[in-house]
Amino acid sequence: MTVHHSTNSYLRAERLSAGYADRDVLRDLDFTVSPGQRLGLIGENGVGKSTLLRVLAGEAPAQLQADGRLTRPARIGLLLQELPFADDERIDDVIEARIAEVRSIERELDAAAAALVEASPAAETRYAAALDAAERAEVWSVEARRDELLDGLGVSGIGLDRRIGEMSGGQRSRFALAALLLGAPDALLLDEPTNHLDDAAAEFLEARLRAWRGPVVFASHDREFLDRVATGLLDLDPAQSAAGVPLDASGGTVFGGSFSEYLEAKADARARWQRQYEAEQGELRALREAVRETARNVSHRRGPTDNDKFITKFKQGRTDQAIARRVHNAELRLETLEREQLRKPPAALEFAGIPTGAQALGEEGGPLIQLDGATVGERLRLGTFRVEALDRVLITGANGAGKSTLLGLLAGRIAPDDGTVRRRRGLRVGLLEQDVRFEDPDASPRALYERVLGEQRAALVPLSSLGLMLRRDLDRPLGGLSVGQQRRLALALVIAKPPHVFLLDEPTNHLSLALATELEAALGGYPGAVLIASHDRWMRRRWTGEELRLAAGRPLDRAAA
Repeated sequence: MTVHHSTNSYLRAERLSAGYADRDVLRDLDFTVSPGQRLGLIGENGVGKSTLLRVLAGEAPAQLQADGRLTRPARIGLLLQELPFADDERIDDVIEARIAEVRSIERELDAAAAALVEASPAAETRYAAALDAAERAEVWSVEARRDELLDGLGVSGIGLDRRIGEMSGGQRSRFALAALLLGAPDALLLDEPTNHLDDAAAEFLEARLRAWRGPVVFASHDREFLDRVATGLLDLDPAQSAAGVPLDASGGTVFGGSFSEYLEAKADARARWQRQYEAEQGELRALREAVRETARNVSHRRGPTDNDKFITKFKQGRTDQAIARRVHNAELRLETLEREQLRKPPAALEFAGIPTGAQALGEEGGPLIQLDGATVGERLRLGTFRVEALDRVLITGANGAGKSTLLGLLAGRIAPDDGTVRRRRGLRVGLLEQDVRFEDPDASPRALYERVLGEQRAALVPLSSLGLMLRRDLDRPLGGLSVGQQRRLALALVIAKPPHVFLLDEPTNHLSLALATELEAALGGYPGAVLIASHDRWMRRRWTGEELRLAAGRPLDRAAA
């Protein structure tokens, strides 16, 4: 791959392709992101959004081969979903590592200023370049901007001397985002930047990005964030383009409207593709039948009698010529259409719903789970909390409010420091955690699914039947799957044997909008209790069950939404 650095801070990909030895990931992408523009990457999990961001940043895995031409600014900032921090690192170390380039620019400016005593054209040119770089990197306001970013992202109360391992996943992500923005790179590349942000932090980030002077490319499942931030969209879904044109396995389509408008356009395009495909298939069937029927009629024609041999021979000759022309024309049209026919629209990845065989525990035995005075350090302090047989509870609150701690306590993953937790006899509890970790990266989803569920249950409810994974991914190593694909597998492992109490921690993170919507609809009719902890603004606006609001580990209220 040929890489050039732009002097005017735009980012451009020309015929950009990338892939591993066994498969293509991206192919022939062409797009330009100018300063002030913000390109949102969309598409199903696993189509290459994170890979594209790594390629653009020059941090792709060594085994990934990239071709094409890439023009980008010299200073690129990349935020990944999986953060490269060690548990013993301190927050201040992480921030300083991110702004090391800013510190270097500041030192160069000081050195260039000192060199002005030479009064030479070279010294003046050097100083002008250093001053321009310092202004773009905002070197004079680093400390003030650091405090503003930490406050805006909701982590200003955490001391900079804290170690990474002492913080939650959400806190680590927000510190990483603050450090990245503090470095003021010429271009920003962000992978799911709102995953761990509450409303205030998300709105703060939206305002920051709308004011960003350089190009921004980001991958996000957050429809509201996309609508508010993106000035354009790049769809990497291989199924079809926004115009309904089938693409190769790694093509992309640029769309200039909002995300909501894009969804409508894509649905219309797929419907047109399906109609055109069905019309062509109907014509193909008619042509094949016409060719067969005409040939059959000609071969079974009754021979002439002695009395009409002459006239019949004359008429038959003209008829045979006409039939031959019709057969020839039909055969030509059939051959052309078979060669150029539209490809069948691939089946959309759709959540198939909750498998049969699940039954809610009746109410005659009292609540399924009851907490009385349960506490977990300073993270959670509850009075009495009950989970009934068919509860639908949305747990909300800022990061650190205790949402994940409450789910862990209900699931039995966390033991209370004080108080009691009582569960009904025979109760099955399932928890979909935020951070999915599979111990064996070489195992395939199919093998892990059979191992966890047992062969009998796996055969009764095949992994492919749940609509959460594509067939092509069923036998790939887990380590080669995207974060989103692994999260969908974790979801499949829970719902394949539906628990009586289903706990979901930020379930829409890493799920496509379509799958998230289908999951929400299915949970509405789930035959058991459902408790969801979520920051998802779209989900919360549509929630019709109860809502439990937490603040600093304490319940504010629990009421119908």
